[in-house]
Amino acid sequence: MKRIIALTLLSCAVPACFADNDSGLYLGAGVGQFNVKVNNVDDIGPIVSQFDSDDTSFKAFGGWRFGRYIAAELAYIDFGGPDDDVDGVNVKAELDGFAPYVVGTLPLGPLEVFAKAGYFFYDLNVKVGGEKVASRSGSDEDFVYGGGLGLTLFEHLNARLEYERVDISDNLDHSDAVWLTGAWRF
Repeated sequence: MKRIIALTLLSCAVPACFADNDSGLYLGAGVGQFNVKVNNVDDIGPIVSQFDSDDTSFKAFGGWRFGRYIAAELAYIDFGGPDDDVDGVNVKAELDGFAPYVVGTLPLGPLEVFAKAGYFFYDLNVKVGGEKVASRSGSDEDFVYGGGLGLTLFEHLNARLEYERVDISDNLDHSDAVWLTGAWRF
């Protein structure tokens, strides 16, 4: 059984070593798990400060690889609508927007380690008990960064496992996501 697994991995790795897609366009999509924890929101009230929830999130992205080590990427991210019952009241946070990134990659054969940084331009709506009590939208943007591990398969398909963190102002203790994404490199 171990030999079969080793041969399967090797057969996937060998074509990737000879991939001729060091630069150019790529398009992809991903699914992930987003977690948000509110630290303190004075204008909403103390009930929201106990909010800690997660939800399934989605992203679609495209970019241009300038070479093996650097790329520019633009992603649309929908972090979903994490909700939680806090002291018997439903609290929901909806977050989505666009994020341009600079991506640095260190290729290690078919594997690659990468890091990225950019800004997240987003709409944030918080609802307490079904009523919208706070909204941040339009021109709000915050720093976003992350990193992970990628694997190139069949010359053009790149699968990635990544971690991403959004520094959304002073109101959140943390907001981060773990993603499984796939991209086609043209």
